[in-house]
Amino acid sequence: MAKKNEVTVEEKLRALYDLQLVDSRIDEIRNVRGELPLEVEDLEDEVAGLNTRLDKLDADIEVIENDIKSKKNQIDESKATIKKYSEQQKNVRNNREFNALSKEVEFQELEIELAEKHIKEYKAQIEQKKEVIEQTKERLNEREKHLEHKKNELDEILSETEKEEQALIKKSAEFEKNIEERLVKAYKRIRSNVKNGLAIVPVERGASGGSYFTIPPQVIMEIAGRKKIITDEHSGRILVDEELAKEEQEKMTNLFTKVG
Repeated sequence: MAKKNEVTVEEKLRALYDLQLVDSRIDEIRNVRGELPLEVEDLEDEVAGLNTRLDKLDADIEVIENDIKSKKNQIDESKATIKKYSEQQKNVRNNREFNALSKEVEFQELEIELAEKHIKEYKAQIEQKKEVIEQTKERLNEREKHLEHKKNELDEILSETEKEEQALIKKSAEFEKNIEERLVKAYKRIRSNVKNGLAIVPVERGASGGSYFTIPPQVIMEIAGRKKIITDEHSGRILVDEELAKEEQEKMTNLFTKVG
């Protein structure tokens, strides 16, 4: 005599198929979002990277401008030194002292030329970096607009589906609790190994759902009998008969309408 709380194979199949229908609906909702969350994340990273680049370019320009100031100060010092040596040349006592001062003046003049050359190079570097800044700002502006558009798109989808998704995730967890652990593990293993996430499929036109491989009539009869859990030898999916699938689909459609 069966125990009062013993679960039949048919009840297990119905519970598994209900779980599959709920999880498939969650998959559909997530597919609607598609790659949007990743796109938004990538755009946020790109915008952050562009802002970091702008900060670095601004810092580089500040360093170069300080170098220019330093070179201008050096030029002023060299000019003051030249003036001082030129005054001293007026009071020299011999050619040796005059030539020594002349060499110092010449050296300072060369220092001025070198400093002016460096200033010219620094200014060219600043112009080059300013061009890069303008290009980066244009890119940043375009990426920020694109990010805002994608965020709005994602927010719109989330506002439409998040409530339903959370309700279904909760329902999926509830369904799992009513199925023995070994079957849940088998279901999840099969589901993770198939592209469309379908671990439980009905028999359609003599083949397992989504498959072209024909199931022998004897096996189809066993599936319809709902006395044992049968898997498709080709895909490994658990099979249910078409009538059971229709009944559970109708039941779940009512559930989806309520949570949607």
